Parts: sequence; structure tokens; C-alpha cells
Amino acid sequence: MAKTRDLKRRIRSIRNTMQVTRAMKMVSAAKLRRSQERIVAARPYARRMLEVLRSLASRARPGAHPLLAVREERRIDLVVITADRGLCGSFNTNVYKTAVAFLAERDGREVRLRVVGRKGRDRFRRDRAPIAAERTDLFRALSYGTAAELAGELMGAYAAGETDGVYVAYNEFKSMIQQRPVVERLLPIERWELAPGETAHDYLYEPEPESLFAELLPRHVEVQVFRALLESVAAENAARMAAMDSATSNAADLIDSLTLKMNRVRQASITTEIIEVVSGAEALG
Repeated sequence: MAKTRDLKRRIRSIRNTMQVTRAMKMVSAAKLRRSQERIVAARPYARRMLEVLRSLASRARPGAHPLLAVREERRIDLVVITADRGLCGSFNTNVYKTAVAFLAERDGREVRLRVVGRKGRDRFRRDRAPIAAERTDLFRALSYGTAAELAGELMGAYAAGETDGVYVAYNEFKSMIQQRPVVERLLPIERWELAPGETAHDYLYEPEPESLFAELLPRHVEVQVFRALLESVAAENAARMAAMDSATSNAADLIDSLTLKMNRVRQASITTEIIEVVSGAEALG
């Protein structure tokens, strides 16, 4: 049976760990509030811009801009957004599994991986998967300029014909307790499905379509990349807060269990000592 000293030492160690997990939970909650405010503010603009660009893409000439060109998907770029740190439950594992399932569905096509986040990079390296580009420590000071730089690389590759499709895999923030891994197509821009009998009438543009698309399309891609990064940050903070809350509760339960066990050991020890004293007294008598 475990000694009282060993149980006390173990309880002390678990209590110290619980203090760390409780502090991490509070920090994650504070970060979550800020990241949630950012993604809630960014979503309406990003969604409305996507609707406008999809409507324009369904009516414009494919040659109006290189980003509107639709080609057979022989080469694909997949951007996988993960976290730089762990201790966030199944956050990184879920987006990794989603990316792997996406790649399995497109077996036989040339795929280039662009990984954002240290955890995703390390996981794909262990799988010996070829990584075309990687970015780490991006979330430490996430800004629109960082997203624009990443989007510029993707647009440059698509416009140059190096890839026929650009997809992004990330965790979408749904609520405080729910994050949903998704894969979305970034390029080419998905067109509206016209209703039966509907004619795809083009618009009259002011200024010219070329200059208008040259301004709107890059901005659209930048906004969608920025939104995906913000979604991932909010989902990561929510997942870490939930994981640390669960760890804190489990530590408290374990401390209660070990305390009860320690009291039983102490009681058994006292009972044994009393029996020895009584037995010794009877032997002397």
C-alpha cells in the first residue's frame, strides 16, 4: 500500500499542475474574447464580398482576369492552418485528418502543401509529406498584412499557371464548445449556380472590367485568407480553454480521490499502531 508521504507528494504535484491549467484557461478565455470580436466583425464583410465576386464571376468573361480562369485540376495547392502550440485538445488532429481525407479524395493529382503553424508542419514532416511552403509564429502578431502576403503567394502561383486550384483547410469557429474543420476552395472563385432558364447577363462596368477586377479580386482573396486565419485563432483559443477547463476538473477529482485514499492509509496505520500497543500491553500483563 502506498505510504502517506508518497500520496502527499503526488497531491502536491497535481495541485501545482492544476494551478497551471487554471491559469491557462483564464488566459485562453481572455484571448478568446478578443479573437471572437475580430472574427465576428470580419465575417459580414467577407461573406458579402464573396457573394458579390461569385455573382460577377458567373457573368464575366473567363478571360477578364487571370484569377477567373477555370482549368482542369491537375495541380492543387492546399493551405493547412494549424496552431503553433499544443494543449488544445483535438484542434490540430481534426484539421490534420480533414486535410488527409481531402488529399485521399484527390489521389493521383499533384498536390503542394502549404502549412501554417508549427504543429501541422511537424505532423506532416513525421509523415514524410513534401511541404512546398511553411509559416510558423504567424499568430503571435496576426495582421491583415500577413494575410495579404500569404494571399499574394497563392494568387501569384495561380496566375502563373503553377496550380489549377487553391484550397484552404482550417478549423471554423462555431461556438465556445464547437469548432468545425472545413476545406474551402479559394481559387478559382466559385460561380453562382444559375437557375434553370436563367440567363447569365453581364453587367455594365464603371470603370472598365479589367481595372475593376484587378482591384476587387486580389482584395477578395486577401480577405478570405484573413478570415480563415481569424477563424482558426478563435477556434484554437476556444479549444484550449475547453481543454484546460477539463484538465482542471480532472485534477480536482484526482486530488479528492487521492486525499480519500491518504486518509484511509493514515487511518489504517493508526489502527495498526493501536492494535500493537494493546497487544503489547496484554503480553506484559
